[in-house]
Amino acid sequence: MAGLSALNRPSAAASVAPPGLASRLVLLLTALPLFLSIFAFVLQWRGGTDDPASRWPAESQKFPGMDNSPLGSSISSSTSGRLSSSSSDCVEILGRSSSPSFPYYRGWKFNFDLDPHPKISIVSTTSASLEQILPWLFYHKVIGVTQFLLFVEGKAAKSHSSAILESIPGVKVIHRTKDLEEKQAQSRIWNETWLAGFFYKPCNYELFVKQSLNMEMAIVMARESGMDWIIHLDTDELMHPAGAREYSLRQLLLDVPSDVDMVIFPNYESCIERDDIKDPFSEVSMFKKNYDHLPKDTYFGMYKEATRGNPNYFLTYGNGKSAARIQDHLRPNGAHRWHNYMKIPKEVKQDDAAVLHFTYTKFSDLTSRRDRCGCKPTKDDVKRCFMLDFDRAAFIIASTATEEEMLRWYNEHVVWMDKQLNLKLLKKGVLTRIYAPMAIIQGLRESGVFSSAIASAQTLSKEKFGSSMEGLQNKNSSALPNLSTAASKNTMRGAGRKESYAATRKILETAVFAENAIPPISPPGLDDI
Repeated sequence: MAGLSALNRPSAAASVAPPGLASRLVLLLTALPLFLSIFAFVLQWRGGTDDPASRWPAESQKFPGMDNSPLGSSISSSTSGRLSSSSSDCVEILGRSSSPSFPYYRGWKFNFDLDPHPKISIVSTTSASLEQILPWLFYHKVIGVTQFLLFVEGKAAKSHSSAILESIPGVKVIHRTKDLEEKQAQSRIWNETWLAGFFYKPCNYELFVKQSLNMEMAIVMARESGMDWIIHLDTDELMHPAGAREYSLRQLLLDVPSDVDMVIFPNYESCIERDDIKDPFSEVSMFKKNYDHLPKDTYFGMYKEATRGNPNYFLTYGNGKSAARIQDHLRPNGAHRWHNYMKIPKEVKQDDAAVLHFTYTKFSDLTSRRDRCGCKPTKDDVKRCFMLDFDRAAFIIASTATEEEMLRWYNEHVVWMDKQLNLKLLKKGVLTRIYAPMAIIQGLRESGVFSSAIASAQTLSKEKFGSSMEGLQNKNSSALPNLSTAASKNTMRGAGRKESYAATRKILETAVFAENAIPPISPPGLDDI
C-alpha cells in the first residue's frame, strides 16, 4: 500500500513548471498588445486606415436657437459668432454648418431608387424665399416624395430662385404667366357650384381659389408623369409620417389598402418659445396636437389653458391635409381635401402621422401677411379677406399698432413663454416634442446639400441664365394642360363613352357628389360639446 500511494503521488519536481517556459509566456502576453498598438499607430500615421468622419471638418456645431442650452458652453466663440449672424444671404443661411452629423448626404442626388413605389407628387402654390423652400423640398425628398409641382409667385418666381429650383431633379416650376391664367380661365370649375362661394373675394379667398385651380392642373400633370398619390402642401408645412415601419411617407402610403382613395393627415400646430425665431424648421420642436389625436376629455378639459385667450384652440386651421390616390374623375375640394366627380371617395384618417404646420413662427409673419392684402383694418372689412378669426385679429394689429405694441401682442398671443404651463400641457399630451424633421433638415444643411444646389445653378452665365429662363417659361406654357379638354378626356376615359363634353357636363350636374369645397376650419370649441 505504501508503494502504491507513492506511485499515485506526483513528485515535487513534476508539479513545478520549467522556469524558462513561464518567463517566455509572461513576455509574450506583455509584448503582443504593445506590438499591436504600435502597428496600428504606424498604419494610421502612414494612411493605412480611413475614417470617413475624418474627411469633413470636425468643428462642433449646434442647432440654431440653442444658445441658452448646456451645449452652448462647449461651442467655440468663433462658431457662436457665425450662428448669431443675421445675414439673409441664401448660401450663408442654408449652408452655414460643416458638422459631420450627416456627412453621407454630401453630393446625394436622391435618385437611389430609380423606380420608387408608390410615386408621390406634392403640389404647392408658393411665394416663399429659397431659405424656406429648399429645406422644405429636400426634407420631403428624404421621406420619399418623388415629384414637386411648384406654382410660383413673388420671391419664388424671381429668375435666380426659379432657376435653382428647376435644376433640382423631380421639381417642375410653373410661373403664373398670362398663358396659365388663360388656361385656368377655361377650367370647368368656373361653371360649377362647389367653389362658387369663394369666387371674386380678396386675400385668403383669392388664394384659396388659386390653389384649387393649381391643384386641378396638377392632377393632370401628375397623372401624365405616372404618379400614384398627390398631396397639396404649403411651404410652411412638413409631413410627419409617424407610425410607419420607417420614417417614410412612401412606406406609409404603400401600406394603405388598395381600395382607399384618400388619406387624411390631421395637423399639429407649431408652438414657438421665443420671439426671435429665424429658421422655424430647425428651431421649433414643440407642437400642439390635433383634436383627432387626443382623448375628448383631455382636449376639452385643457381647452382654455391650451387656447390662452385666443379665439380658437389653434391659431389657424385645424382640418389638416390629405393625400389622394390619382384616378379617374379626381378633383380638388379646396386646399385641404380632394373629391371625385363620380363617387364618394373612401377615406381613412391617420392615427399617428400628421402635418406639422409652422404658422406665425416668425415675428415678421405679422407684417408679411399684412403686406399681401389690401383690406382695411376694420372688423367688418377683414371678414371679406380672411376666413379665420386669428388671421383677422393679427391683420388689424399689424395694420394699426406700433412695432413695440405688435411685439407685445405677439408674445401674449403666439409665444409660449410660460414654462410651467408648457410642462403641464406636455404631461397631459396636449403639447408634444417632435425632433425628427429638425434633425433631418439640420443634417441636410450640415452636409452642404442646400448650398450645393444654389452653387450649381449660379454657375450659369447671365446670358445663359436669361435664355434659360425664357426657355423655361416657354416650356412650361407648352406643357400646361388645357383644363376643359383634360377634364373631358379624364371623364371619357373612365366612362368609356364618346359623348360630347357638354353632354358629360349635364350628367355631372345631376350627380349627388358635388359637395362644396372644404375651407380652412378651426378645431372644435367648447360650444361644440
